[in-house]
Amino acid sequence: MTPVFSHGDLRLYLLSLLDEAPRHGYDLMQALSDRTGGTYTPSAGTIYPRLSKLEEEGLVTKSVDGRKTVYAITEDGRAEVAARTGELEGIESDLADSVRLIAQEVRGNVREAMKSLRADLAAAARADRDAPPPPPADDERTETRELVRRADGVITQFRTQVRADLRTHVAHGGTLSTSLVDALERALDDAAREVTRALRDD
Repeated sequence: MTPVFSHGDLRLYLLSLLDEAPRHGYDLMQALSDRTGGTYTPSAGTIYPRLSKLEEEGLVTKSVDGRKTVYAITEDGRAEVAARTGELEGIESDLADSVRLIAQEVRGNVREAMKSLRADLAAAARADRDAPPPPPADDERTETRELVRRADGVITQFRTQVRADLRTHVAHGGTLSTSLVDALERALDDAAREVTRALRDD
């Protein structure tokens, strides 16, 4: 996937965010997610080492506020941001381009997944049409019940896996964007419609 920040740009961008207002680590992660439309949510392992380096360089300070560590820019940090205004403008422009490319990749991946799903459903429908005559009624009902149970298992497995992925992502400090949930909702709606259409055509 297209990287959001080029080498060294994240350091300067963090300084620019702190130039706006003091922030704690999670607030910085959320701000980066918001500025990129949810396409980039850095981990704590990405943010905190850079903040420590900025502190070592005397560009930021940190203080403890309750259970949170708040970072604030120093005068030297403000001077660096002011001196590199042109670079920041370039980063903002590159950021917009990166977000656009990532969004295009996500849309492309969803489209490819839907094409594959439609192809699989069409192949299954053809296989059903070309299949030999069905077995006697009792056997058919038994097979149908088994297939329903199998379908239930597939749906349950998908739901469990996605829920686990989402909860793990959030537990590790990640956030969810409206665009991601909207894309998931659209993909599932499309899948449901394809299944309904395949059942009607059966």
